[in-house]
Amino acid sequence: MARKLQTPLTLFCLLLVALFTGSKAGVISVYWGQNVNEGSLADACATGNYGIVNIAFLVTFGNGQTPQMNLAGHCDPSTNGCTGLSNDIRACQNQGIKVMLSLGGGAGSYFLASAEDARSVANYLWDNFLGGQSSSRPLGDAVLDGIDFDIEGGTTQHWDELARALSTFSQQKKVYLTAAPQCPFPDAWLKGALDTGLFDYVWVQFYNNQPCQYSGNADNLKSYWNQWNTIQAGQIFLGLPAAPEAAGSGYIPPDVLNSDVLPSIKSSSKYGGVMLWSRNYDKGYSAAIKNNV
Repeated sequence: MARKLQTPLTLFCLLLVALFTGSKAGVISVYWGQNVNEGSLADACATGNYGIVNIAFLVTFGNGQTPQMNLAGHCDPSTNGCTGLSNDIRACQNQGIKVMLSLGGGAGSYFLASAEDARSVANYLWDNFLGGQSSSRPLGDAVLDGIDFDIEGGTTQHWDELARALSTFSQQKKVYLTAAPQCPFPDAWLKGALDTGLFDYVWVQFYNNQPCQYSGNADNLKSYWNQWNTIQAGQIFLGLPAAPEAAGSGYIPPDVLNSDVLPSIKSSSKYGGVMLWSRNYDKGYSAAIKNNV
């Protein structure tokens, strides 16, 4: 029997289906706040390259300590000098960009002593950065979209209680929860928090970790990526340094990322995009990968 020829319209529709089911578009998340030379928050958002920006970091909190931010010379929170950032935050949000406050970082004094301490920190974050009320909001009256957990020290305990306490505020206004675990699976610091299943976005740091980072080929990275995609979370992001000098190891040239790595991970059901450390080091990396993310 003669085979019916496909019409050009049918072939076009089949091509569209293949494109949209084979992979899906993600966004780029970036950390901002740790180098005064990286430009303003508003400038970062105005590039159009990012879908999520993490303001880094709230470095001191918990265990009875007075919370402190470190924005590396952008402004001085201790003298109420960062309230003007509200205008930048709103400018980002008006472009559809989510703006998070990142807790922790590689250097800081943060520690949760108990479940009660975790709830106290959650209340502080709600009142001072999210949808609550306080007379001393460090970043002004803008309402951030959520809280990022970049926990790399202090304690492995009570981060799950902090996540649960923050999540309860979503009954009033959605509080996005994000996390930046190291790529060895599971992460030593954040396993308890991630086990709650409450996190919307998890950007795994596939750098400064020899067993699971890119090292001439992406075999180990892809293996660990598949493990991370088994956790209960909204979306998983591939966390990378935006330049060789942004990390001790794990940098992937953008052409290699575009041709070798992204095509093989974008089919993951929880693929969300790429996270970059950091805005200061992003001298064209996001622009070079954006159309492939």
